[in-house]
Amino acid sequence: MAEEVKTITPDKQKFVHAHGRRKTAVSRIRMFEGKGDIIVNEKPIAQYFGSIGRKAQIRWEQPFVVTQTLGKFYATVKTEGSGLSSQLDAFVQGISRSLASTSPEMRTLLKKAGLLTRDARAKERRKFGRAQKARKGKQSPKR
Repeated sequence: MAEEVKTITPDKQKFVHAHGRRKTAVSRIRMFEGKGDIIVNEKPIAQYFGSIGRKAQIRWEQPFVVTQTLGKFYATVKTEGSGLSSQLDAFVQGISRSLASTSPEMRTLLKKAGLLTRDARAKERRKFGRAQKARKGKQSPKR
């Protein structure tokens, strides 16, 4: 018999909604005020991003540390696309946006820390007439 994952769904509470993006990863965040766990794709955040390593926890706590709100908010997150590292970056941007919308003081702190800026770098598409990669040219004989 499979174990059921119990998720606490707050009934009609006030929340702040935000999106975060990185490469092709998108995170949709609902942030609530109060104590609770951050749930990502119906798993605790430490379990979902745990395989990345110890640095992942520092990255997802960064917006809360910068604004000194660690433990004052919790969130439910749906994230999809790309890889775990890009999903984590999308999550951080989404949390930062939701914190920024709560007060203007937080916005200035997050802006100075560079957490509201979207990282636009993405994989370059492959062009026709080229070798296997986006910029690699075909090899020609020397003689």
